[in-house]
Amino acid sequence: MMNATSIIKRNKLLSFVILVYISLLIVRPDIATTALGNSGYYFKEMIMVLPVIFLLTVVIEAWIPKEVIMKGIGKKSGFKGYLLTLALGSVSAGPIYAAFPIAKALLKKGASISNVVIILSAWAVVKVPMLANEVKFLGMEFMVTRWILTVLAIFVMAFVIGKFIKEGELSTDESKAFKIVSEACIGCHICVKAIPELFEMKGTKAVTIASDKLHSYHDRLLHVTEKCPSKAIVYEQ
Repeated sequence: MMNATSIIKRNKLLSFVILVYISLLIVRPDIATTALGNSGYYFKEMIMVLPVIFLLTVVIEAWIPKEVIMKGIGKKSGFKGYLLTLALGSVSAGPIYAAFPIAKALLKKGASISNVVIILSAWAVVKVPMLANEVKFLGMEFMVTRWILTVLAIFVMAFVIGKFIKEGELSTDESKAFKIVSEACIGCHICVKAIPELFEMKGTKAVTIASDKLHSYHDRLLHVTEKCPSKAIVYEQ
């Protein structure tokens, strides 16, 4: 009984959805049957889409050099980066939820927040298959006018979000669990000597240089965290 209770507490949303379905089956079985059919359809869609997205994220993380992404769609890519990410989002396929793992992988590789916003927005509202259907049902003039206004709005939104949100404020699995408290660092060089692939000295303070590779140095990071005399390194599993 305790195990069941703890499982329900850890999965409150899923438990609530199951409860709603059970209630519908009792009160309105016709609506429950329709809802279950729709849920099954979207579940099948996810099963087909997510493996492809997983492979894409692996390709981005393992095969595409960070320098390439930073040059093409990083902070200094300028308007060229805006156009490139607009094109990438426009030729995408699949539902919008498939874009989020890719966006995270691009951020970890050095893409700017503004350009990631453009990819997500273009994927959602101006991708090519959607535009083709829009022409079919609403006409070319309507599609072109909406496309121009939407793209302008996307660029403005990307610029504003890029100004107000910084990379360090975003939640990423490993970077959120790892940081150097600069005020506490005494410049002892222990971390730099232990893992030069991750740390370097900037003046009298240690800084990270490859936080996207933390998973490769898990055990050594735990050791360095313990050895840091001022406890300036924070690393949690």
